[in-house]
Amino acid sequence: MRFFPQGDDDLREMLAIVGVSAPADLFRSIPERLRLTRDLALPPAQSELELRRDMGRMASANASSATHACFLGAGAYNHYVPAAVWQLLLRSEFYTSYTPYQPEISQGTLQATFEYQSLIAALTEMEISNASLYDGASAFAEGILMGARVTKRRKMVISEAIHPHYRQVARSYVRNMGIEIIEVPVATDGRTDQSRLRAAVGAGEPPAAVALQNPNFFGCVEDLSATASLTRESGALFEVVINEPLSLGLLHGPGHYGADIALGEAHALGTPLSYGGPFLGFMAARQSLLRQMPGRLVGEAVDAQGRRGYVLTLSTREQHIRREKATSNICTNQALMATAATIYMSLMGRQGMREVALQCHSKAQYARKRLSAVNGCRARFDAPVFNEFVIDMPADAQTVNRRLLDHGIIGGLPLGRYDTREGGMHRSMLFCVTEMNSREEIDKLAEALAEVTR
Repeated sequence: MRFFPQGDDDLREMLAIVGVSAPADLFRSIPERLRLTRDLALPPAQSELELRRDMGRMASANASSATHACFLGAGAYNHYVPAAVWQLLLRSEFYTSYTPYQPEISQGTLQATFEYQSLIAALTEMEISNASLYDGASAFAEGILMGARVTKRRKMVISEAIHPHYRQVARSYVRNMGIEIIEVPVATDGRTDQSRLRAAVGAGEPPAAVALQNPNFFGCVEDLSATASLTRESGALFEVVINEPLSLGLLHGPGHYGADIALGEAHALGTPLSYGGPFLGFMAARQSLLRQMPGRLVGEAVDAQGRRGYVLTLSTREQHIRREKATSNICTNQALMATAATIYMSLMGRQGMREVALQCHSKAQYARKRLSAVNGCRARFDAPVFNEFVIDMPADAQTVNRRLLDHGIIGGLPLGRYDTREGGMHRSMLFCVTEMNSREEIDKLAEALAEVTR
């Protein structure tokens, strides 16, 4: 069995037409010193049947949420996705469609996106939403740029409790744009230090935006009311990052606290973990910021005969307008994942999402108590949490994780990689609990943790 229909005679014929004698001749333009000349020691070619068997054996060696009890979160959450979500999403009308460049023949795609925008706006308690972005990290960076565009200021004050990957991406975006990012540390309770935040906002020129994550990277629920008041006094935009949108089944949305922009990651709404993707960024804002939103917005209209229809109301992308006038040159519409989120939210409804949020919260409270009772372990922070929390342990967190795998458990996220300072967080781990974790799994985790840290 061959993967390519061409044989040796076909290859010689093609090379002759091109005017070379061997495939290596095609790369003559590359300097010899830059070519890979050593033998890669690749295995011999296999038939499709043999390859599938080998790949299956390799895949079975992976530890996943399907084979292990999983307590890993930090932006990628193991939630249950109803079978109906992907069954509906696999319809060709959704699965093969992408960008609605011709609205008159893309009404179904446009309506699905319109419904997505409506649901995100309702969930965040904001007035408008765009038609999705790449992921939470790029959404955060777009929020930083949006704050600079709106206020014409160049200083950003953000919390260190925002996901470190998001902060890293934002710094990459603005590195050569003259925008200064000031990071505010967390207090001893795990929330952003309000006194340090006030000092950062008041020092020097006023900021363009102040950004917090809620719940933050350490799982703690921030005091958004106090930050909103401080931000209004400075004339800055108040931006709230949401990494776990199902928390809004219990917590008020950013709009309730007067946020100007809500943004983050909607992966938890109907997309499985899939070994790291795909993800789905979202952004919602106040109506007055409509024309500063990056990407696309779908609106509802009426045609000449009075029939309801859907249109791309705003398309401030470089594909639609002159590049220098675009609100973003590196954003896209994650249409398929946005449709999955739309189906998920529609199926779950207000009550269903609240029930999932209640399960996540109550199980996390139980897990936090059980793990804190393990000899030598304690909860690092005492602020309220939703479904994630940090535990300090008497051993290196990465070593603990490797040992937990022997018990059939995928542990939490070791935090030492994000705090390399002496006496940092190399013995701290961020645990996540969702509706997928049973009481038995949590008890098993506590028992295994006691054993591997003994």
